[in-house]
Amino acid sequence: MAEIAAAETATTWLPRLRRRIFRLEFLILGLAVIAVGYLAVVPLLYLLWGTFFDATGPTLRFFQEAYSEVGLLNMIGTSLIFAIGSTTISLVVGTLLAYLNVRTDVPLRIVFFAAALVPLIIPGILYTISWIFLLSPRIGLLNRLAEPILGPRPWDIFSLPGMILVEGLHLSPIVFLLMVAAFRSMDPSLEESALMSGARIPTMFRRITLPLVRPALLSALLVMAVRGLESFEVPALLGIPTGIWVFTSRIWRALDDFPPGFGVAGAYAFSLLAITSIGVFLHSRMGNRGRRFQTVTGKGFRPRRLELGRARWPAAALVLVYFFLAVVLPLGILIYASTQRFYSVPSPESIGRATLDNYGYILGLGQAQRALWNSLVLGLGSATAVMLIMAVIAWIVVRTRVSGRWLLDSLASLPLAVPGLVMGVSLLFVYLRFPLPVYGTLLILFIAYLTRYMPYGIRYASTSMYQIAAELEESAQASGASWWQSFRRIVLPLLMPGLLAGWIYIVMVSFRELSSSILLYTPGNEVLSIVIWEQWQNGQFTQLAALGVIMVAILLSLVVIAYKLGARIGLRSA
Repeated sequence: MAEIAAAETATTWLPRLRRRIFRLEFLILGLAVIAVGYLAVVPLLYLLWGTFFDATGPTLRFFQEAYSEVGLLNMIGTSLIFAIGSTTISLVVGTLLAYLNVRTDVPLRIVFFAAALVPLIIPGILYTISWIFLLSPRIGLLNRLAEPILGPRPWDIFSLPGMILVEGLHLSPIVFLLMVAAFRSMDPSLEESALMSGARIPTMFRRITLPLVRPALLSALLVMAVRGLESFEVPALLGIPTGIWVFTSRIWRALDDFPPGFGVAGAYAFSLLAITSIGVFLHSRMGNRGRRFQTVTGKGFRPRRLELGRARWPAAALVLVYFFLAVVLPLGILIYASTQRFYSVPSPESIGRATLDNYGYILGLGQAQRALWNSLVLGLGSATAVMLIMAVIAWIVVRTRVSGRWLLDSLASLPLAVPGLVMGVSLLFVYLRFPLPVYGTLLILFIAYLTRYMPYGIRYASTSMYQIAAELEESAQASGASWWQSFRRIVLPLLMPGLLAGWIYIVMVSFRELSSSILLYTPGNEVLSIVIWEQWQNGQFTQLAALGVIMVAILLSLVVIAYKLGARIGLRSA
């Protein structure tokens, strides 16, 4: 009798379990979880295996080969000096601009928007090339202008200080945007009390303002340090010609040799990954301690801008100088170069020879057309896939009480600690050995973009999910709607503003991406940044400038669309 009862129980329980497992919502949730786990973990496991194992078993010979040519301490020292120097410039410039914009009555406020966003739009490779046109000892415009006063070749962009300057200026807009948010959410009453007590503005800024925004400042510091460590374009274009090596340039050189040194590249990549992981860990700890510095409560406040008095116009002049250095000069020299048949230092004669032939050449170039199409497919496709998958993951993390849901959030954020070149090396380890025809196609670039931009997607999706009340879904389900119906018809429409903002951002950064693409592309699968890199390698300076201007125009259009959309969403929310 017991066996019969067990058999009857099995015949009723197993079909119910199958129906439950194969329900649409469980398939969607399960596929999203598997995708995140695979994308985040598998490449890093292959990187560890390819670095610490060879045909004979466990080994450290790849580290010995990597650091026999250049010492580990020397590599770490140069990389840290570059990262710390560029971080210092970006923090000082970005924080000062943000404070002047938010808390003072400095004029020409409209300039701040262009000064903050335009350098962020210009891809790193184009920004670096423009500064080569400006400060190269041989062809630099600023060097040529300063020669009568300072002597021949006063500045050399191909040096560690030159690398720090270019990277710092390129990163400062990110600090500006981070610190603008911090200054806007800070209660200004403490500053006003200090001024009423007789404190001067510099004293008040040092003793009151900076301590109040310390969490945001430390967060910006760590983020910029990690960005400096993983930077590729600046070290490759400015450091390699003069023998200044950092981790990213060594990784690229190891894989650019023949035969490629995959194990050596893995050793460099693992060392860089360890350093950036420390920075991301410290960043998360700083975020957890941010509540100690909260000053904004439920009481409303309206900040009054500080009156600079006689310092008002000198402050405006400082903003204009930065705008000229960070925006006007780089964009202007690119536009000038794009109108020349061959590059020469700007002069009245060369300006008189301006032509649009380079634009005609680029628009008719099959490689450029193919690269533009590939960039569009990868940018739009990866942005769509990231935001859809992260919407499901955010629902699991925010809405459910599943044990271990925090692990999903951590896995989706894990690629934030993985520099682009390290991600490229990891994927090479995977798909050169994987029995699927992925390497040599656009699919491997799509996987790289999908993995790299998951952290941005989960942040946008989770932030929006927290703002949606759970009773809306409960009401729909109480009315008979399935999970998929409530998610598709209620959650997704309400998430759409945040998902769309994340989608636009990922499209923008994917257009600029170079560090992973340069290791994973094959002829016929180039993207725009790769074409610019190859044209630089081939000495096609004027043609790459024309392609760069077209690329910046496309990205600027995306930013304008995002800005207009953001304004509409803000008005609708208000």
